[in-house]
Amino acid sequence: MVTKRRGAPEYLQNLAISAVIGLALALPYRARVRFVGRVMSAVVAPLAGWRRRIRDNLALVMPELPASEVDRLTRQVPNNFGRSLIESYSRQAFIARAAAVPFQGAGVQALEAARDENRPVILVTGHFGNHQAPRAALIAKGYRVGGLYMPMSNGYFNDRYVAELGQIGEPLFERSRKGLAEMVKFLRGGGMVGMVADHHMAHGAPIDFMGRPAYTALSAAEMALKYNALAIPIYGRRAADGFGFEIIVDAPIPPGDPLEMTRAMNESLERLVEENPEQWFWIHRRWKTPPQAAV
Repeated sequence: MVTKRRGAPEYLQNLAISAVIGLALALPYRARVRFVGRVMSAVVAPLAGWRRRIRDNLALVMPELPASEVDRLTRQVPNNFGRSLIESYSRQAFIARAAAVPFQGAGVQALEAARDENRPVILVTGHFGNHQAPRAALIAKGYRVGGLYMPMSNGYFNDRYVAELGQIGEPLFERSRKGLAEMVKFLRGGGMVGMVADHHMAHGAPIDFMGRPAYTALSAAEMALKYNALAIPIYGRRAADGFGFEIIVDAPIPPGDPLEMTRAMNESLERLVEENPEQWFWIHRRWKTPPQAAV
């Protein structure tokens, strides 16, 4: 469980972030999205060491990339993150854009049937494009969707961030004992729950992602099996104009061994990352090795 800190450093950090967000929200929608994307790329990324981390991750799993492409990704990855961040704070303007997007992909009919049958669904996604766009679109179209989130270590910023996520739609479930219990109750009642499944999890299994073992939790697959829920990968891919989205719904993952189901989830996200690498969050330390595994 993440410890939410509330000391002087966290307070000042939250103050700086809030100032940038407040300035951005005073701008028209397209201008604010463009502005925060540029701030993240040109200012935050070099100061926070993100560019080096992106380069290290790319060297690990895509060593064949030319230097020009690596340079492009070190700029575009933080830009996409900045755009996604301010979009989540833009409330109705963001929701309206997401709601207007038709769903596409092999899993659309299965998703609609599950809604009509009141069948539980685990919506599996990753830090790709804007992963809040599918949740916003589904809720706006009348789907009962809850979100599981990982709390941030900065307690001040976490409070505001969770409040803004709640503006997109509720319920929200913190990744904690209490939050998971609430999520299970919601799922059993026929709800749909979104889970971001591309975090490094030390207790997970080493399953290949982009050709390298990445410790991945089996919980999405295990919950789908336990509660007779469909496991459906879903993504909000950013459109070429940088402001719109495509909501991509993959076919449900066939029930079976949790390890094989999770491997299929990784492969689903991997295909999109290979097509649009600038839209995945390469800033993550996705390929860490847990100390116990190293031993």
